[in-house]
Amino acid sequence: MNNTQLGISDKTTMPLAGAREATRPVISYSGTQQNELLAALPRDVLESLFEHLELVQMPFGKELFEYGSKLENVYFPTTAIVSLLYVMEDGATTEIAVVGHEGVVGVSMFPGERAMCTAVVQSAGYGYRLKAQALRDAFNQGGALPQLLMRYNTALFAQMAQNAVGGRHSSIEQKLCRWLLDRLDRSPTNELKVTQEMISIMLGVRRESITAAAGKLQDDGLITYRRGNITVLDRAGLERYAGECYKVAKTEYDRLLVDVAGC
Repeated sequence: MNNTQLGISDKTTMPLAGAREATRPVISYSGTQQNELLAALPRDVLESLFEHLELVQMPFGKELFEYGSKLENVYFPTTAIVSLLYVMEDGATTEIAVVGHEGVVGVSMFPGERAMCTAVVQSAGYGYRLKAQALRDAFNQGGALPQLLMRYNTALFAQMAQNAVGGRHSSIEQKLCRWLLDRLDRSPTNELKVTQEMISIMLGVRRESITAAAGKLQDDGLITYRRGNITVLDRAGLERYAGECYKVAKTEYDRLLVDVAGC
């Protein structure tokens, strides 16, 4: 599977990221509240990061980093959705986690640390970029930020664990439901623009299997599907169908939001 099939463009640029200081967007407190981790920080801690934060466009297919590369930047998505992928030598791909406005991508606590996966923007939007060293400096000061990042890391691990379990023990329909719900949680509407081919790549299954599973969910009144567009009609029904595979990871994220209030 090549980069084009994955929606990865190594040459895609971020117009805002490369802008000169004179045209660099001003970081506002209200803007940073679109990312739940940034929003959970005490105002004084968040504002101390303003000089290092940069609002960037995150276009579809942009590779933020690849497996084995040095982690130099951290991304806090606001409207973008990022897939964390493991790509085999033969090109086979498996999605191990998904991150949106609730999280952060690319955290590294040690200089020279290298990526254990590939991060690709799956839904275009915006986010805040921060130099990895700036985050490490802020982390080493203690307080709310390291507590928040460690709690988020636990929630992200729960998502990865459930993906591993679900990949082995769930039906194709359950995997599809979980995949759709993960994106619905990070999207402003109940409509998702995605092809069956992309879903099959992310889940590591045959496209024909996704076609059959989507057809069953549509027949059950849970979704409607038109080429390149899925509309969720019955979210509660999807959650019931997904079962434990979705519920455990979602519960961990909900607990995170409660815990951060005490940071």
